[in-house]
Amino acid sequence: MLILGAGFAGSYVARLLGKRAPELEVTLVDPRNYMLYTPLLPEAASGTVEPRHAVVPVRVMCPKARLLLGRATAVDMATRTVAVQPAEGEPFEEGFDTLVVALGAIARTAPVPGLVEHAVGFKTIAEAIHLRNHVLQQLELASTVDDPAERRRRLTFVFVGGGYAGVEAMAELEDLVRDASRHYPSVRNVPRRWILADAADHILNDLRGRLGEYAADQLEKRGFDLRLNTVLRAVDADGVELSDGEHVPTATIVWTAGVRPNPLVAQLGMPLDERSRIVVDEHLQAGEGVWALGDSAAVPNAAAGGATDPPTCQHALRQARTLARNIAAAAHGEKLRTYRYRMLGQAATLGRHKGVFEALGAFRFRGFPGWWLTRTYHLYQLPLMSRRTRVVSDWTVGLFFRRDVVELGSLGRPEPLEPPAR
Repeated sequence: MLILGAGFAGSYVARLLGKRAPELEVTLVDPRNYMLYTPLLPEAASGTVEPRHAVVPVRVMCPKARLLLGRATAVDMATRTVAVQPAEGEPFEEGFDTLVVALGAIARTAPVPGLVEHAVGFKTIAEAIHLRNHVLQQLELASTVDDPAERRRRLTFVFVGGGYAGVEAMAELEDLVRDASRHYPSVRNVPRRWILADAADHILNDLRGRLGEYAADQLEKRGFDLRLNTVLRAVDADGVELSDGEHVPTATIVWTAGVRPNPLVAQLGMPLDERSRIVVDEHLQAGEGVWALGDSAAVPNAAAGGATDPPTCQHALRQARTLARNIAAAAHGEKLRTYRYRMLGQAATLGRHKGVFEALGAFRFRGFPGWWLTRTYHLYQLPLMSRRTRVVSDWTVGLFFRRDVVELGSLGRPEPLEPPAR
């Protein structure tokens, strides 16, 4: 059996199959040897959690699966083979009898002039580390210039997208900048501007009502400028132009406005819906011996009247559980199970020990209880006890020591060796 993608959905399928059907030979294909637990990405960016602790090694998480480090480039359903391009070396073909497509999603960009050239996404651990380094670098640069306008530009941060990623990343990074500013006396009293632009008329789409209003109110009390019903018109090296006509000078533009399926999905020759997701039935089947789940699949949820699931980690995990059961059932000649999942709730951290948490649509918590429950939920969902222990250690250290404000912009890009002296 071949699983394309070792993200949240794919790695969980492999892990669960190792327990439910250990006789199956499972192979994972992914260019990375780790699974990113995306809910911890904002804390990894702000330094609350060590970035390595927000990722889980696939070989440890899925000990009974074989991992191929490479990128799937094509699928031939006639010969039941997948073309794989490894990180190094010549491409090769990998055969399969059962195929699971869990290729995930990438950032969904818009045709905004200058966006790709000047904005940064927030979908990977590399982007989180880059954003942390970039934000701290703006403090360094602002402290070295005398021009007030340039200082204000360096200390203006624009986030586009009012979903969970945008709100949590902005709140966490504002905490980072606030803590780090004590080390920069020359800019300590320079106003810092945080702008969140979103095309919708509210933030945190799934948290309407009192919790959504509380989240917006808390952000505004902290000085965040929420620009709702607002989109980007253009981006350049000096700043952004908003649809309300204002040009905002800034050196930091973070794009978190949604995701779209991995482009490879469209090349597989499978039926797609209007959002380019693989169409699957109530058992997560896309064809004979072919299954799909996660952000790259349109999975109908029987508990939601057949509506397709949103691209969230909790839905991907429940899909993985049903899919693992069904693959094991198919291998043993048993009846397949219909996928149904009633969402447990929604949660978001808002920085400064505040958050919102909704459970089963009936229990709502905000402030410190909401923040604590959100963290507890993420800790529960994080696989491997070793990773949970590391994250708890990071949180515990943060209670007694100030936040680390080291900027490692050259991380992963070592200086080349100097040529020999003549």
